[in-house]
Amino acid sequence: MQTAETVVENPLRAGMRLERTAEPCAVVIFGASGDLAKRKLIPALYRLVQERLLPAEFAIIGLGRTAMTDDEYRDRMKASVLEFSESKQVDEEVWQSFAQGMKFLPSNIENAECYQALAKMLEEVERERGTQGNRLFYLSVAPEFYAEAVRQLGAAGLTKSEKGWVRVIIEKPFGTDLESARQLNQGILQHLDEKQIYRIDHYLGKETVQNLLVFRFANGIFEPMWNRQYIDYVQITNAETVGVEGRGGYYEKSGVVRDMIQNHVFQVLSLVAMEPPAALNAEDVRDEKIKAMHAARAFTPERVRTECVRGQYGAGAIGGKPVPGYREETGVAPDSATETYALVTMWFDNWRWSGVPFYIRSGKRLSKRVTEIAIQFKQAPHQLFGTAMEHVTPNQLIIRVQPDEGITMRVAAKVPGQVTRIRDVNMDFRYGASFGVQLAEAYERLILDCILGDSTLYARKDMTERGWELVMPILEEWGASKAEADFPNYEAGSWGPEASFRLLEAQGRKWRRP
Repeated sequence: MQTAETVVENPLRAGMRLERTAEPCAVVIFGASGDLAKRKLIPALYRLVQERLLPAEFAIIGLGRTAMTDDEYRDRMKASVLEFSESKQVDEEVWQSFAQGMKFLPSNIENAECYQALAKMLEEVERERGTQGNRLFYLSVAPEFYAEAVRQLGAAGLTKSEKGWVRVIIEKPFGTDLESARQLNQGILQHLDEKQIYRIDHYLGKETVQNLLVFRFANGIFEPMWNRQYIDYVQITNAETVGVEGRGGYYEKSGVVRDMIQNHVFQVLSLVAMEPPAALNAEDVRDEKIKAMHAARAFTPERVRTECVRGQYGAGAIGGKPVPGYREETGVAPDSATETYALVTMWFDNWRWSGVPFYIRSGKRLSKRVTEIAIQFKQAPHQLFGTAMEHVTPNQLIIRVQPDEGITMRVAAKVPGQVTRIRDVNMDFRYGASFGVQLAEAYERLILDCILGDSTLYARKDMTERGWELVMPILEEWGASKAEADFPNYEAGSWGPEASFRLLEAQGRKWRRP
């Protein structure tokens, strides 16, 4: 599919984000020697420097319990960039410039003296690197330390800057239930303004998710059909082939609803369901997302029993190799009732979506790693072609978030020949083929947006709490009936429990198999 660029006469008036180099700043990474920092954060920051999207007046301060010198930290992070970046290589000239601004400070999140040492190091960095008092704190630590880290930053006077801005990125999970999410919000808002808080969800940094806004609101042929008159139902699939990967202890307290649906999947869902914003600034977009989620029908115990399905994987095979069941994973109880699969049926009680079900499924150890949105359109009002249409499905629009980011439109077409035979054909758009560029990793986009002060792709306080409001009745109903859970109820390498297929079949529908 060929592409053509469109020039907007006044992009600022349209609320568009312009590509520009960020302001000078210092990035302080809590948990700087941890897995996220090594795999994602440092490679993303290096790539931004390589792409000249960060200025020379830039610095990184790593905080962690492990004692090491600045040079040792630089060497470890260089190894991480080599291992985890897409190119698997380092430009030595760029790295030298990048590494000059890297420092490491051994620290303990709960020790006030460490924050005094951090304040001194920030002053030193501002003199040496010219960061102009702009500071980004990235909390890449265990969730139980989020509130304490912000409290200590506030007590040390580091949540305000006389010369520049201060912003804080907080990773998920944002709370473990509605009450803890509210407490966390209240705690950090004692020291930070909402505009300083960036609750990150890396799914929103993916190009295809961002493209949802362009796809819906820049194309005159789709928005008129994006409603109950033309759409029969919507499916959102978030499938992983991996298991708990040694995190059985964490997953036992979480489960797929907490881990994926109330944050990642709901963020994507809100972009599909929202109304057009007045402009593309952060608040207008986030206002429409939360309005859509407020229209989502609340779950009752009856709805949970009849419109939701939970599952847990047993032993099976992935890629031809045998894998254990969830209950055999390290750190998992032998009689665990934790769900590794969930199907949730959502309804939006508003003018646009009344009567249109949104089927959401997310699970581990499924047949294929894929995240996609499938829009199923209604059948043509009158079938002219009789039996020739027997093996043709209604039109579908499939938006692939990962992997192979792109969009597919499935339509009916005549097979060449004298006899009228009809079959489905796909019209494909793939990012890699259409643009011929390496897609930015999600963390690159999101970190840069934070430095630029653009919070459009970050979760606001009301959105985090609304996600928990919606899923708590599901978690409570399932928690009260743990003894009745017939687990395991799907084989690793399958597409989930049979009950999830029966639920749709009872409504005359079926799951799309990616």
